[in-house]
Amino acid sequence: MIARRFRGPSDSGNGGYTCGLVAGFVGNPAEVTLRLPPPLDRPLRFDGARLWDGDSLVAEGVPAEVELQPPEPVSFEAASDAARPDLGSPFPECFVCGHERTDGLHIFAAPVSGQGTVAAPWVPDAGFTGPEFVWAALDCPGAYATGIPGRGTVVLGRLAADVRRLPRAGERCVIVGWPIGADDRKHFAGTALFAEDGGVIGVARATWIEPRDP
Repeated sequence: MIARRFRGPSDSGNGGYTCGLVAGFVGNPAEVTLRLPPPLDRPLRFDGARLWDGDSLVAEGVPAEVELQPPEPVSFEAASDAARPDLGSPFPECFVCGHERTDGLHIFAAPVSGQGTVAAPWVPDAGFTGPEFVWAALDCPGAYATGIPGRGTVVLGRLAADVRRLPRAGERCVIVGWPIGADDRKHFAGTALFAEDGGVIGVARATWIEPRDP
């Protein structure tokens, strides 16, 4: 069950958090594909590879290697300077990047001057150090790396992540995101979560989908 607290859009689960829950069954590293907006506050069924809402396929996950070379880490101070809570998430209630949330992760990734990346600081609370929260943290900055402010909304279609260790509560971490190409309505991005010492806690590769015009 995905609690409403962990929503992305107002009526569905945050994609990264949902993918992290599925990866918890599949193993690490893993790749998870979202087929439907993850429903909130009702029991879902996992059959060993796929997540179901009744007869509707919500997501499917498989073990996968994440061959991705992250850029150089951004300092905590530079990430703090770059972060823009006023930039405005397309989903203001999002658990990860929503500026209207008081109980979320507060990851407000924005461009780092002269680097071609976005970044934000993250200091996880004691309750947010599990692998599903690392997946969530690796999610939204990738959307901002694809250029949300200048182009419009994208939704997560697929996320592959390798969580190499868990962050410590109170650890001064930095999330960095960067674009890695596009194909029509599909936009690809990488994200990395760096530890205080610059080591990599986790990396992810995402496919974001630009919805068709109505």
